[in-house]
Amino acid sequence: MSKLLTSFKTSTSFLDGASILITGGTGSFGNALVQTLLDEANLRRIIIYSRDELKQYEMHNRLANHPKFHTIRFFIGDVRDKSRLQMALRDIDYVVHAAALKQVPAAEYNPFECIRTNIIGAENVVEACMSRNVKKVVALSTDKAANPLNLYGATKLASDKIFVATNNLSGKDGTRFSVVRYGNVIGSRGSVIPFFKQLLNQGTDHLPITHDQMTRFWITLQQGVDFVLTSLSRMDGGEIYIPKIPSTTITDIAKAMAPNIPIKIIGIRPGEKLHEIMVPMDEARQTVEMDNCYIIQPSYAFWRLGENKLADAKEVSPDFEYTSNNNPHFLDIEEIKQLLRHLYPNETF
Repeated sequence: MSKLLTSFKTSTSFLDGASILITGGTGSFGNALVQTLLDEANLRRIIIYSRDELKQYEMHNRLANHPKFHTIRFFIGDVRDKSRLQMALRDIDYVVHAAALKQVPAAEYNPFECIRTNIIGAENVVEACMSRNVKKVVALSTDKAANPLNLYGATKLASDKIFVATNNLSGKDGTRFSVVRYGNVIGSRGSVIPFFKQLLNQGTDHLPITHDQMTRFWITLQQGVDFVLTSLSRMDGGEIYIPKIPSTTITDIAKAMAPNIPIKIIGIRPGEKLHEIMVPMDEARQTVEMDNCYIIQPSYAFWRLGENKLADAKEVSPDFEYTSNNNPHFLDIEEIKQLLRHLYPNETF
C-alpha cells in the first residue's frame, strides 16, 4: 500500500498547547481529524462546531474513553450565525473550516440554502476569525471549484476566493487564510465505491456507469487529514494546496469490484464532469510544484513566496493543467483492488 498511497504526514508539534476549532466537526472528515489530533497532538482544546446535536452526542460517546477526551468541547452552532461563531472562537489559535452543503443535486434544487452556507458562511468564518485574532485558518475545498459546472462547485469557488482575498484585509500580523483542494475521498458517503458495494450486496445484475471514459481523483480520508495538517503547518496565507493523488476510470473501479458483472452506460448526470480538474491551465502561471503537492499562489501584492517553506518549489509549464485524465499517476485494476482491500479489509477482491 505504501507504493500506492503518498504520505502527507507531518509533525503536529506546532499545535502543542494550542486550541483548534473545526467547523462541520461531526462529519466524516471532522471525525477523522479529531481522532488524529487526539492520538498525535498535544492540544489544549479541540472545539467541535456543528449544528447536529445527535451527531455530537454520538461523537461524544465514541470518544469518551480516550485519555485526551477532556480537551474536547462541543459547540452547537451554524456557520450562518456569525455571533455564535465569534463566541465559539474565543481564545482559538487555529481553525479548520470543513462545514459545507456538498450534495450536488440538493444544491441545484435548493440554491439559496447552498449559497447561505457555502458563501455567506465562509464570509462569517473569515470575519469572526479576524475579530478573534485567530492565527491560521485552512478551508476545505473541492475539485468541483475549479472551472465549476454546478452550483455546489460555484459556491466553493466563491468560498475559495473569499479565503484567499481576506489575507488582504487581515494585515501583516493578522489571521492568515489558505485553502486545501482535493478530489473524491475513497469510501466516503455518496461516492461510487460504497454505492457499487451496496448494489452488489443487493444482488444487482449490472453496475451503472455514467460514461465509459469518466475519470476521477482519489484520496483516502486519512491522507486528507494529514494533508490538511501539513498545509496548516506550512502555510503563509493565500495559497491553495492540492495534493498529488492517483486517478482511475470509473469503469476500472467497476471491473475491480465485480469483474463478472456487466456494466450499463446510463449517461452523464446534470452538473457532472467527464474528468475532474484541480489546477486549470489558466492558473498554471501562478502554480508551483513540490514533491507531493501543487500550490496555486495568489496574484495579490501581499503574496511573497516563502523562501524557507517553499524552498524546493518549482514553477510548472505555462500550459500545465492537473486533471484526472492527464494525471501521471493512474491506477490499474490490480492497484485498485489493493486500495479496496485497504478500505474493506474483510472483503475479497
